[in-house]
Amino acid sequence: MTLITAEDLSVRYGANTVLRHVNMSIEAGEIVTIVGPNGSGKTSLLRAIIGAAKLCEGQVTRKPGLKIGYVPQKLHIDPTLPITVERFMRLTHRVPRPACKSALEAAGVPDLLGRQMSQLSGGQFQRVLLARALINAPDILLLDEATQGLDQRGSAAFYKQIETVRRETGCAVLMISHELHVVMSASDRVICLNGHVCCEGSPAVVASAPEYRALFGTGTGGALALYRHEHDHGHDHADHSQEAAE
Repeated sequence: MTLITAEDLSVRYGANTVLRHVNMSIEAGEIVTIVGPNGSGKTSLLRAIIGAAKLCEGQVTRKPGLKIGYVPQKLHIDPTLPITVERFMRLTHRVPRPACKSALEAAGVPDLLGRQMSQLSGGQFQRVLLARALINAPDILLLDEATQGLDQRGSAAFYKQIETVRRETGCAVLMISHELHVVMSASDRVICLNGHVCCEGSPAVVASAPEYRALFGTGTGGALALYRHEHDHGHDHADHSQEAAE
């Protein structure tokens, strides 16, 4: 089932056209990663998909009743504000405590319910944002550079958790990231963006595409192969997901 379709999508800010004639779709249950250099329109595409960016051409079609969970790039909370994880999870609407606990468990941090938000590490904070996005059982998760500020091990553990969420809930995932060697290995499909769709397909197909290599060089293909080797032989970082989240 197709969840979201973008047809001939273009976005302009003033005289600057940031996206030109983008066509893409997201199917139920798949993990799709958008990669591209800075200023390539990745966040604008995500904003267009959820209706937060005005289109100057084209259209976005969403499945009727589509439920979207969103994990932002970052969220600032005043460190002097006394707010527990549970209260944060229930800020915008009443959520039963069991639902909060279940979402935190799905995000890989089941024991944080009573902790102060100000006491969380960067990895724990992002897991709580993930849990909050999961509360309403979304059909699709959108992640905009959700591991910015985490080290490589923490990022790998976070994206491994995303794979687990997809497997256990069946939700689709559309994510933006600059961590090519990590996220591409966790993706079913990759879209390479630079104001338009340069190339798309499986991670292996995109990593070997001339358009991709022109943007990122040839080293990323080797990094992807190395990560896959570690992943396939059980040495990936996911075994330490809780540790990395801390």
